[in-house]
Amino acid sequence: MGLLLLLTSALLCSHFHPGSVVKAQRSFTIKDIALSIEPSSIVSRDTSVTLRCQANVSSFGLEPLSREYTIYKDGITVYTKNSSTSEDLLYRLSEVRVSNTGKYWCKINIEGKPMTSGARKLTVTGLSKPVLRINKGVVTEGEEITATCTAHGETGSIFFYFYEDSTEMTPQDRGQVNPNQAEVKLSFKTVGIHRIHCAYTVLVTPESFKSEESNTVMVSVKELPVAAVLEILPHSAIYEGDKLSISCTAKNLLPTYKDVHLYLSRGNQLLSRGDTRVNHSSIALAEDIRDFECRLEVGDVVKFDTATISVTELFSVPTLTVSPAEVFQRENITLTCKSESSASVRLDQEELTYALDPPGSLLVSEGTGIFSGRALPYDFNYTCVARAKGVEKHSEPLTVRPKVAVTTPKISVVGRAVLGKPFKILCQSDIGSLPINYTLLKGHDPLSTAAVTQPSQPALFTVSVDRPDEISKFTCEAKNSGRDAAPSRGLNATVIEPLSHPILTVIPRLPEISEEDILFLICGVRGTPPVTFKWYRVGTEQPLFTTTSSKNNSDYQVHRLSREHSGVYYCEAVNHANNAVRSERVTIEVHLALWKKLVIGGFCLLALFVLVVVSVLCFRSKRGKREAAAELSVKPASPKSDDSLTVNLTHDTEVYNAATVRLDRATVSVWSERPPEEVNDEESSVASKEPDVEYTEVVHPRPVDPTRVPLKKGTETVYSELQNSPDGAADPHDYGSVQYAELNSEQPEVNNYLREVNNHQDLPVQVD
Repeated sequence: MGLLLLLTSALLCSHFHPGSVVKAQRSFTIKDIALSIEPSSIVSRDTSVTLRCQANVSSFGLEPLSREYTIYKDGITVYTKNSSTSEDLLYRLSEVRVSNTGKYWCKINIEGKPMTSGARKLTVTGLSKPVLRINKGVVTEGEEITATCTAHGETGSIFFYFYEDSTEMTPQDRGQVNPNQAEVKLSFKTVGIHRIHCAYTVLVTPESFKSEESNTVMVSVKELPVAAVLEILPHSAIYEGDKLSISCTAKNLLPTYKDVHLYLSRGNQLLSRGDTRVNHSSIALAEDIRDFECRLEVGDVVKFDTATISVTELFSVPTLTVSPAEVFQRENITLTCKSESSASVRLDQEELTYALDPPGSLLVSEGTGIFSGRALPYDFNYTCVARAKGVEKHSEPLTVRPKVAVTTPKISVVGRAVLGKPFKILCQSDIGSLPINYTLLKGHDPLSTAAVTQPSQPALFTVSVDRPDEISKFTCEAKNSGRDAAPSRGLNATVIEPLSHPILTVIPRLPEISEEDILFLICGVRGTPPVTFKWYRVGTEQPLFTTTSSKNNSDYQVHRLSREHSGVYYCEAVNHANNAVRSERVTIEVHLALWKKLVIGGFCLLALFVLVVVSVLCFRSKRGKREAAAELSVKPASPKSDDSLTVNLTHDTEVYNAATVRLDRATVSVWSERPPEEVNDEESSVASKEPDVEYTEVVHPRPVDPTRVPLKKGTETVYSELQNSPDGAADPHDYGSVQYAELNSEQPEVNNYLREVNNHQDLPVQVD
């Protein structure tokens, strides 16, 4: 057991180096930190101020913590201290100055854990009074003195200022002996007593604090015994052209003087320079600056002498005029150059001469100051020069702008002239200087005047005409500067007559329009061409055809007409008057072509011909059958009991009456008829010598043939004529027999009547 303890102790000793201390882990927290200013945040100069930085720290354990304190002023570190005690950090400022004014705060750092307090501002009031000292109290002009201004006990950024009375002085040389003292070189430019003082300003960013004024120091400046003398000859009664002699001299100069300069000037014009004397000569002019100065500079000392002269004008500045006031190209002009006044005591009129500048103006002198010639074709500047006794004066430039005479104006219509509507007339001259007045006339009567003052400005007049021939009565006149140009010719323009009376003509005529024809739709109007024509068909919005014609009419052709071209048509027309007119509507019906009509007629005729042929053939076939039946139906006059059924026909029987035909619009019986007589039967039988005609109707029944279709419904009737003698006996002579055959197709009226008889079954009965 003892051996084990020994080994453990040896291991522990070998693990830790000699002199090392095992630090136990400690816990702490910084609760807060604060900075305070004692005795107050606002103090006066020379007060001792203490800044207390107090940190409230909680820790575990007895061993003290290492604390690092830092004091800041306006962000700049001013103090740092390390402490292992919990006492407050004190930073003392003894006898504070204005430069100590600022914002302060502190910072604590314990084992890498920092905390910063809030900022507190310290304000220090009061500055020490500056003290001014000079090395000399009496000096001469240009001599320098040394002035020293001291701000006792002040620190920080200090700026010094020097004043003469209330005016700040500009030192020749500025030097800073120490932070609270300045030394400068001062000089004075005027003779007399000068009172100077100084002041300073302490800059504490961002503020500044200015001190009170220092003590006042008196400096006596004596005049330097030098002078500048200016002399001008002659002294008085100076006229233009007189010779001036000017001298500038420096007096009382000593050989010890350095940097001596002499200047002679007139206004801002330097005439001459030198060291001790300057001379200058010139010709006196009235317009020259009359103030002269002689200036002497000795170091910083300046002496000067001035003089002002009065110069009488020998002659006035000439004026140049032109006549006439309005000049036209290549026309005669006269320029007059003249001085309005002159000094007659010194100058004769003959001594004063005039000339034009430049000399190559092509104008000839015709007297004193009078120049004549022709105006140039372009603008030209003239200047008059008057000369006398070496004096030369120039007039103001005169710009002669020769005008261009206006030419005969041209008159035209702007756009189109429409009858009865306002339109514009333009009057314009090709050449002519502005302004130009244009006058519009109708006949000899002026209507209106327009003034053109700009190159791009047109002369426009608004008029209207009621007849086309009125437009030629308009003329135009132009005038510029009193000059009239020849009037223009009469206005030559086409007056557009609005369209009217539209008519749509159809060729061929409406009843004659047939298929395969060419249809001409001619649209005609009254008005001024060109005319745009459009043809329409009712039911179609788009025009069928559009064309523009230089005539008052145009046509639209439709080739190879068909029935589809039938419809209602109309036309529209418009010309440059922009008034569209529309014709009346025309209904067009396309008829069948002629050849189609002929074909249809031919077919009809052919059908009729076939019908006639069939009828004739049928008639012949029936007639042959009736003739055969008639031969069988002829019998003796005395009937027998077994003969065929006969019926006597008299004039007043229905059969007789029906057996008539109309010929030449007269009713004629097909029977041989005697005229009626009003006698009895006996008288007629005795008196009449002519044989009686007896008609017997024989009915031949025919067997029905089912394969044959009868032509007409009913019976065929064959009549036989028997002649009887007057005595009632049969005529021994053989007169033959007369057979009448009736065809239903040839006698429609009789057939119809017989049909009615058959329908009523009113047939003759058999005679026994």
